[in-house]
Amino acid sequence: QVQLVESGGGSVQPGGSLRLSCTASRSIFSIRDMEWYRHVPGKQRELVARFTSSGSTTYADSVKGRFTISRDNAKNTVYLQMNSLKPEDTAVYFCIALPTTVGGTTYWGQGTQVTVSS
Repeated sequence: QVQLVESGGGSVQPGGSLRLSCTASRSIFSIRDMEWYRHVPGKQRELVARFTSSGSTTYADSVKGRFTISRDNAKNTVYLQMNSLKPEDTAVYFCIALPTTVGGTTYWGQGTQVTVSS
């Protein structure tokens, strides 16, 4: 069992920055890919960024150049640094730990609200 606890959401003006954190209850980054998703009610959930267990990163086209995913293995924490925020970035952001095997368990954080508005 893995618990994921997110923090760092809030309200910010367009052009501002926020850093989201996702802390796992135990060390998992060496065996699990970690992802940040976002969801707006009424819209499809969107994969924002991925940090694989091997250390590679990928981003949605909508956030490339503005968002950065990183991790601190010693703190069991993965981060999402969000810069140059836009109103369309407003969503609930979820941290996810992918399964280690096919059919395995996916773990989700509780979500954190990000609101970008003037």
